[in-house]
Amino acid sequence: MNKMTVRDIDASGKKVLVRVDFNVPLDEKTGEITDDSRIRANLPTIKHLIARGAKVVLLSHLGRPKGKVVDTLRLAVAARRLAQLLGQPVGMATDCIGPEVEKQVDSLTSRDVLLLENLRFHADEEAGEASFARALARLGDIFVNDAFGTSHRAHASIVGITRHLPAVAGLLLEKEVDTLGGILENPAHPFVSMLGGAKISDKIALLANIMGKVDALLIGGGMAATFLKASSCEVGLSLVEDDMLSTVARLLEEAKKERTRLLLPVDVMVADELDGQAETGVVPVGSIPGNQRIVDMGPQTLSHFSQELRGSRTVFWNGPVGVYEIPQFARGTQEMARLVAGLNAATIIGGGSTADVVNEMGLTDDMTFVSTGGGASLEFLSGETLPGVAALRDKSS
Repeated sequence: MNKMTVRDIDASGKKVLVRVDFNVPLDEKTGEITDDSRIRANLPTIKHLIARGAKVVLLSHLGRPKGKVVDTLRLAVAARRLAQLLGQPVGMATDCIGPEVEKQVDSLTSRDVLLLENLRFHADEEAGEASFARALARLGDIFVNDAFGTSHRAHASIVGITRHLPAVAGLLLEKEVDTLGGILENPAHPFVSMLGGAKISDKIALLANIMGKVDALLIGGGMAATFLKASSCEVGLSLVEDDMLSTVARLLEEAKKERTRLLLPVDVMVADELDGQAETGVVPVGSIPGNQRIVDMGPQTLSHFSQELRGSRTVFWNGPVGVYEIPQFARGTQEMARLVAGLNAATIIGGGSTADVVNEMGLTDDMTFVSTGGGASLEFLSGETLPGVAALRDKSS
């Protein structure tokens, strides 16, 4: 990565603002964190700054409060968990801007850590409001972006703040950019990408950008229905993005030109309802009943995908290959996760719901890299410039 990082700055005694992504899932009943992997992902940067005597001030959002204070989305729960992981106290600010917060920050001593309250309690954060960015910048001497998962957004705490402070990358952001960039620029072949999820529209740019770089594309999940219909298969009640059919047809032709093996399901599990109690069956893709919908891959498809993956040296996976939220329809995704975890290959998981699957199954440590950015990783691999990365100082400066 050609951006400056925390390794390039003198943080001793400085107030260092670190944008992290503590947007962790919470239990609806207890309000406790159900998966702390996003907090753990930022630990290397936080520990690096503590070890160098910085006064560490953390900025994050949680959920979608839409510019209002929502008590269930306060970040105190994240501060408590971070304190446990660091083995030292973590202060919790009353807000993220204002005179009281400035006093709290000014009272910090070297190696102290303070977490500011939810940025999105202020509508100006997502609006990228310049005055809000200036108010945040008044709290620090240096800005570090370690929130790759939000770096595709031009929010005040991601881009606006860089106009007022020296801005560098954290260790997580650096690893994200280097890892994802590496599979585009110099992957070990055979390079296989497995894509699932509900919609093809979310991944069109990604597909177009990687088409000539991958050796094989495996298409599953809800988006497979649009590919199947574009290939003249009837898909019953399955969700189809009809406005994408001509685009998908062009992608199928492009795959042939690029000699990319594009594998679609050959058999699928179908159900009449998206319900765990629904009756299911497995049928060839040419025999999907008109009153049923695709909910998972079938055993023959599972075998075909597995064979392709076993021959790979690089794998990028984004998107469940079935309706993973319903246990009855989760087998294909779970089998794929176990298979990918056991491969002798570089295995990169593209964040979002795919990362959630891997984390829930306890397979994170068996993957080469699990991205913290769903939308950000898709945009990055689509060849787009992420505003939060572009705003950081170049190494040449």
